[in-house]
Amino acid sequence: QVQLVESGGGLAQTGGSLRLSCAVSGRTFSVYGMAWFRQAPGKEREFVATISWTGSNTYYADSVKGRFTISRDNAKNAVYLQMNSLKPEDTAVYYCALEKGYVMGPLVAREYDYWGQGTQVTVSS
Repeated sequence: QVQLVESGGGLAQTGGSLRLSCAVSGRTFSVYGMAWFRQAPGKEREFVATISWTGSNTYYADSVKGRFTISRDNAKNAVYLQMNSLKPEDTAVYYCALEKGYVMGPLVAREYDYWGQGTQVTVSS
């Protein structure tokens, strides 16, 4: 079994920064795609960012492009999300997701079999 544990969420002011971490443990795969999603109250879970297996390629939702940076450390089985210039609309529960066999993490939540428990990010205005 695979376990994903997010950390680093919390309260930030508009314009502030937070860094999320996701640690992967348990069964590992030779290649796996990873991504961050978020879900605000009353809304569907939405894609935030994904990164390739080597870390050389990234892709972001338009709403976070230029403000968020995704990175990964395969030696540590971890993925990170640096969030800068935070806005109140970034308030959500943030989830990391893993799917085996993908060089680049899919953009659609239903493609993922493994999820963390989520970490709350709240941005005050």
